[in-house]
Amino acid sequence: MNYYIIIPAHNEEAFLADTLNSVLRQSLQPKKVVVVNDNSNDGTEAIIDQFLKLSPVFQKSNTTSTTAHMPGSKVINAFNKGLGLLDNNYGFLVKLDADIILPDNYFERIAYIFTGNPKVGIAGGFVYEKDANGTWQLNHPMNKDHVRGAFKAYTKNCFQAIGGLKNAMGWDTLDELLAQYHDFEIFTDNALKAKHLRPTGAAYNQKAKLLQGKAMYTMRYGFWITFIASLKMAWKQKKWNVFVNNFEGYYTARKEKVPFLVTKKQGRFIRKLRWRNIKRKLL
Repeated sequence: MNYYIIIPAHNEEAFLADTLNSVLRQSLQPKKVVVVNDNSNDGTEAIIDQFLKLSPVFQKSNTTSTTAHMPGSKVINAFNKGLGLLDNNYGFLVKLDADIILPDNYFERIAYIFTGNPKVGIAGGFVYEKDANGTWQLNHPMNKDHVRGAFKAYTKNCFQAIGGLKNAMGWDTLDELLAQYHDFEIFTDNALKAKHLRPTGAAYNQKAKLLQGKAMYTMRYGFWITFIASLKMAWKQKKWNVFVNNFEGYYTARKEKVPFLVTKKQGRFIRKLRWRNIKRKLL
């Protein structure tokens, strides 16, 4: 099963070689790997150039963007730059972060999942990060049926149905909601344990704190689902200001009439799906 990988990379000299080596070790090799050097001012490009010499599957794309590490827009703009270099001759497409070490059978297993169940449109494993004692521990604050944005794999049919990835905060939730809207399933595999070399959100700047609430608005969650989702996030992170920031972002977006990312019909589906999941967990 042919697959392509796109890796956005902004100042990733500390991690990129480990990520690319884990790609080279895959038991099922990718057909193409596009590494997008996104305005890096460290040794990122030099590392990419080294791997271009190691294997013909690697391609490089240089792009210029803001240096601010804003979640959503920056990484997806870089992803789309890489996407523009690829054709449609693939079975599945992967968005991979530049600070991830994958198990050697990762994509062989992903191909097996997609082949075994054509209803699955998005698949992935789970993130592990080092704790204070240097032990790799599961770090998956979302629902267990959610694939983290660090290593999302999409079948071609699913990726085309959802219209690609939206360059906004919340893209890695919206893609799964739209996949389900188009009757695709999400699959997570407990056996696939990926090592995340940088703690989640460590590079986000202060401006990013309101974007989660804005995302909930643009996905047409409405007040009560935003309230419940924000409360859950604050409780899991043990930070009350997360709840406050989410609502500030939500009401700021509403006041400014920020354009929605989904249609009214899709919004109704999303709210219905969210309420069904909430009720299922309460029962």
